[in-house]
Amino acid sequence: MNRDEPEILDDFAARFAPHHTALLIIDMQKDFCLDGYATSQAGRPLDAARAIIPTLQDLLSAARAAGVLVCHVGFWTLERHRSDTAPWLAQRRRATYASDRIAMEGSEGAEFIPQLAPKPGEPVIHKHRYSAFKGTNLDTVLRARGIRSVVPTGVSTNVCVESTLRDAFETGHYTALPRDGCASWNQELHEATLKTANARFGLVCDSADLIKAWKGVPQ
Repeated sequence: MNRDEPEILDDFAARFAPHHTALLIIDMQKDFCLDGYATSQAGRPLDAARAIIPTLQDLLSAARAAGVLVCHVGFWTLERHRSDTAPWLAQRRRATYASDRIAMEGSEGAEFIPQLAPKPGEPVIHKHRYSAFKGTNLDTVLRARGIRSVVPTGVSTNVCVESTLRDAFETGHYTALPRDGCASWNQELHEATLKTANARFGLVCDSADLIKAWKGVPQ
C-alpha cells in the first residue's frame, strides 16, 4: 500500500464491525407503512414496505445485541409550511404517491411502527428532506461515536434510502445496502438503486451478511 493513502478496510466483517457501524432505520413510520395513513391514502402500494418489517426486526435485534449504533430516522414535516421551501413544496405535490402532509410533526402518522420502535437511548433523527444528513444532527451523532460505516435501511429505496446512502458515502463512511432490508413501491426503481449503489457508493449485500458480521460468524 502507498503509505500516503489511507488504509482501506477490504474485509466485509472488518468494514462493518459492530463497534464502528451504525444501522439507520429510515421512515418506517405509520404514514409510510400502514393502511389508512398518508401514503396509502395517496394510492401507494405498501406490500413491499410491509414485507421488509421482519427482516428489519432481525437486523435491529442483531444490531442491539452486538452493540451496533441504531439510529431511527423519521420524516418530520412542520406545520404551517415551516419546513417547506417553494421548490420542495412544488415537487412534493407532483411526486408519485406523495403529498405535502406526510409525517406531520407530532401526528400519529409520524410515529414509528411498533415493531421497530426506538428504545430509550437510541438516537431519533427528525429529517425534513429525503436525506437523513440534510439539516439534521446525524453527522455529529455518527462522528461523536467514531462511526466509520453506515447501513441505511427502510423506505423508499430509491428516494430517502438512496439519498442517505449517497450522503453517508460522500461524508466519508463505508456503506452497505441490504437488498432485503429496503423497499420501494416500484421494483424497477428499487433494482436501479441497488445497481447504482453497488457501482458507486458502497456494497449491496443481504441482511444475513451483516448479521453474520455482527455475530462474528466467518463468511
